Amino acid sequence: MRVPDFESACGVDFSGAKRAGRCIWVARLTVPRTVAPRLVSLDRLDRLCGTAERGVCLAALVEIVNASEGALWGFDCPFGLPVELFPENAPWADHFAFLAEYEDAYDCGLECIRRTQAMSAALHRTALHCRRQSDVAAKAPFDAFHYRMIYQTFFGMRDVVRPLAATPGTAVLPFQYRKVPKAKRVVVECCPSSVLKRDGLPHQNYKHPKGGPLPRRCVATRHAILEGLARRVRIGDHFRRVIMRNPGGDALDAVIAAVGALRGVREADHKALAVHPRLTREGWMYV
Repeated sequence: MRVPDFESACGVDFSGAKRAGRCIWVARLTVPRTVAPRLVSLDRLDRLCGTAERGVCLAALVEIVNASEGALWGFDCPFGLPVELFPENAPWADHFAFLAEYEDAYDCGLECIRRTQAMSAALHRTALHCRRQSDVAAKAPFDAFHYRMIYQTFFGMRDVVRPLAATPGTAVLPFQYRKVPKAKRVVVECCPSSVLKRDGLPHQNYKHPKGGPLPRRCVATRHAILEGLARRVRIGDHFRRVIMRNPGGDALDAVIAAVGALRGVREADHKALAVHPRLTREGWMYV
C-alpha cells in the first residue's frame, strides 16, 4: 500500500484553549519532486478566520483542511486514547462516543484517570496515567490525557478529527487506509517534540509563553533548530523573522509538524499500520 504524492504538506500546532485561534498556527510547504520543500505560508488561525473563539476557529480549521487538495496535514494533537481505557477490541469510534459524554475536557481527563486506576488496581499496581504505544515509540513528552494535553486531545478529537474522518475525500491515518486510494487529502498525527528528538535537535528551551523579548537561550535554541531544519525545508528570511518573533514557539512548531509529518508518512510501513490490531484503534504519530 502506498499513499499519494503530495503537492503540499501542512502543519498545525494545535490548541484547545478558549481563545484557541491565538495559539493555533498553520504552516504550508510546497513539495516539489526534485528539490527540498519550501515554506510558503505561516499564519495564526485567528487571522485566517477573523476570531480567536475556539468553536468558530476549529470549525474554520476543518473547512480549511477539507478545501485542500493534494495535501498532507500533520496535527499536533492526539487522534486517539490508549486502548486500555476501553473494553477489549473496542473500535476507534468508541473513543468519540466516550468524548461525547462530556462537555468539559477536564472532567473527561478525570474519567481517564479513574479508568487507569481501576485497570492498575486489577494488576496490583498504582498508576494514574498510561501511554499509547505510539507515545512510547515517538518519545512523546506527555500521554494523551495528561493535564497539559487533555484539552488538545478532547477538542482536537471531538471538533476536528471526527468531522474530518466523516468527510469523503479525507483520509485520517492510520484509521482510514481504506479511503487512501480516492483521498484528496491525508491527515495524520505528529508531535514536534518527537520530530526534534528524532533529528537530534534541541527540544527544550525554545518557547517563551510569557511573552516579551526572547531570552538569549531561546534565541540560540531556535537558531539551532532552524539550522537543523534547513536540511529538509527551505525557509525564507520573512518566515524566519515570524518564527523568531512568536514568543510561544507555536509558529515554529507548526513548521516542524509539517516537516515531520511528511518524513513520517514517506517512511512509514503503511501495509503494517493498516492492519495493526492496536494502532488502528488508538493512533500512530508520523514523525
